[in-house]
Amino acid sequence: MKKFVLGLATLATLGFTSCDSDDDGGTPVVTNNVTAPDTYVFERGAASTVSFGGQTTRIQMAQEIVSGLVNTANTELALDNMFAHVENANDFTDADLNASDKSVRSKVAASTDYFAANTTDANVIKSTFDLYIEDQVNTVFPNWATTATSGVAGQIQQAGGGSIRYVNGKGLEYNQAFAKSLIGALMVDQILNNYLSTAVLDAGDNVANNNADVLDGDNNYTTMEHKWDEAYGYLYGNEDNPAVPLLEADKFLSEYLAKVDGDDDFSGIALDVFNAFKLGRAAIVAKDYDVRDAQAEIIRAKISQVIAVRGVYYLQQGKAKLGTDMASAFHALSEAYGFIYSLQFTRKPGTTEPYLTKDEVLLLTDELMTGNGFWDITPATLDTISDTISAEFSFTTAQAGS
Repeated sequence: MKKFVLGLATLATLGFTSCDSDDDGGTPVVTNNVTAPDTYVFERGAASTVSFGGQTTRIQMAQEIVSGLVNTANTELALDNMFAHVENANDFTDADLNASDKSVRSKVAASTDYFAANTTDANVIKSTFDLYIEDQVNTVFPNWATTATSGVAGQIQQAGGGSIRYVNGKGLEYNQAFAKSLIGALMVDQILNNYLSTAVLDAGDNVANNNADVLDGDNNYTTMEHKWDEAYGYLYGNEDNPAVPLLEADKFLSEYLAKVDGDDDFSGIALDVFNAFKLGRAAIVAKDYDVRDAQAEIIRAKISQVIAVRGVYYLQQGKAKLGTDMASAFHALSEAYGFIYSLQFTRKPGTTEPYLTKDEVLLLTDELMTGNGFWDITPATLDTISDTISAEFSFTTAQAGS
């Protein structure tokens, strides 16, 4: 899935007019009178102005939490502590993560635009992740060696001696539901509804300070520059070289942007997102906030589409395995469940609304869990849910499901 990045810096300039280099790194291109570098390199006084260490930390914490959900040696308390980490607690295998004052839970459903005035929903969403942990430890772990059947948690093996999946009584893999729901509740929400929000970018004196190149304390960036970079970090923060991202650097948004880009029907979406991030950041340097905001809208549309495409894709993959390989079907449908849950954090460009509301999303996830859940689900129901999602976007179920 990394093939698209070959020659990324060159591809990034296609369709634009080149001009001379500037201090922002690389050979810039011109769009709307704002110059964007080939790579995500921005400097002031020959030193980088890009910083998103907190985002990298949370991505790495999230990866260890998801891995911990399939380690039966973990207690509920241990997993809870990983999720709601406090500084210097010995929750992770990585000493740097243990020393950090960051946590995953604190940033779940925590965007300014969606949840600053809606703490009730935010708390319910956080408690949903708590419940995944609780049920995994108290329901699935005790039945780790039990063969799962309808209504009974346990293990189920994919056809041909494939992977063993560990599910609850309705066939749901909690680790998959947790991971894919977290893509929306953490990465998507923080990018689309927090750090790219004008309420965050333009808060307080940010515009005046950015116009005057007033730096944020002792840092080499303005506050506005830093907020944009923090959005960038939730997608590219785990890359070896974030300035030239390869994608699939983590198991969250990075991986699934690459997977959607690898589908011929959506080829180019990864480059569109990367270019919009670069141009928006360059617009901040150039003090052109109209161009900045236009790029934020592109990112909102494209990243929202990634969530929807993968939701439909996994619904259709699950449908194809029903009746022949139930473990594979349950695995795909568990991933679909998480992506559908994540749709409530998407953002329609030009609005402060998701493509599907919380209530609409919960109706769909409840439909997946009706009765005995995946054990009883029908192809017709999966098609109906798929069509409901794709109808909100500019693609068809057939395009996303292949």
